[in-house]
Amino acid sequence: MTYPLVSFKNVTKNFGKMNAVTNLNFEIDKGEFLAIMGPSGCGKTTTLRMLAGLENPSSGEIRFNNRLMNNVKPHERDTPLVWQSLALFPFLNVQENVEFGLKMRGISSKTRQRKSLEWLEKLEVRELAKRDISTLSGGQKQRVALARSLVMEPEILLLDEPLSALDAHLVIRMQAVLTQLQKELGITFVYVTHSQSEAFAMANRVIIMNVGEISQIGTPKDIYRSPTNQFVAEFVGRNNILSGKVYDIKSKIAFIKTNSGNYNFEIIDKNIELGHTLNYIISADLMNFSLVKPKNSNIVNCKLISEEYIGSMVTLFLESVDGTEFKIQMQEREHSKLNIQNGEKYWLSWSKKNVHTLKKD
Repeated sequence: MTYPLVSFKNVTKNFGKMNAVTNLNFEIDKGEFLAIMGPSGCGKTTTLRMLAGLENPSSGEIRFNNRLMNNVKPHERDTPLVWQSLALFPFLNVQENVEFGLKMRGISSKTRQRKSLEWLEKLEVRELAKRDISTLSGGQKQRVALARSLVMEPEILLLDEPLSALDAHLVIRMQAVLTQLQKELGITFVYVTHSQSEAFAMANRVIIMNVGEISQIGTPKDIYRSPTNQFVAEFVGRNNILSGKVYDIKSKIAFIKTNSGNYNFEIIDKNIELGHTLNYIISADLMNFSLVKPKNSNIVNCKLISEEYIGSMVTLFLESVDGTEFKIQMQEREHSKLNIQNGEKYWLSWSKKNVHTLKKD
């Protein structure tokens, strides 16, 4: 029988009367890059700490290759953890830091030196081997911390917000390094982050957590395009979320009345019926922008409120007559051709095929 590399079954962790995580159930496959994402206090770091053995679950089972791990000490696990703070030893040089875990395992000096230099070479920092940690940049320290964990050749590597202290340009570079390493080595990565861009850029699957529970598990595309609840739809960013009631259904097209207007969408969920109250969701990158009224059944006239520039992407924030906020994303090169002004009115439109709906409780 084949078992997953890691399994959480009905795992709960309490700190006194506070539930940090509740009834977690998920599996991690060998060779997977899994990201755990959510707002501060959602339980993602507690989940990682239980996997590392730094916390024991209050109830439930954590298994590694089907071995029960609930009370196994951290040093008896094959689960090295790369911390947000990196936790490099300032009294050791770069190579000595990388060798440290091997030394604790009684590996010979000759083998330690060979392996440490091999991993420093793989991470493109071999020339720093004799340098003091205090002389390194943030990106260099990050690579040394990765080498120190990977030199142990683990089956699984745990990473707790490892890029959060780096400058933006270094984050992009280290994302590429981590992704390439994981593919080349085939090691399972479990990566905790609050950053959607990091999780979606690197992971095969993503777990979204909220108040200690799993809100959704899926591929980045599934979570972005098909959130299963309102929290996920709001958390993953630039979604336009309207609320309304279905007032007509014709063939496979449903019509919904919202505060900002009447719109339609293709019915995918066969359980949608007349009178249902829904969240009507359109991703900001699937919206169309126009200076003149388009020939489309899903349109709204809005006033431009503000603009946000992130790299080559621009997000426009607009408001309809009833006060509903809309967002649209476009490339900066498209935006530069429009000559638009805050306070002026413009048209937004979208295809009925690009709508995702959720039933409201």
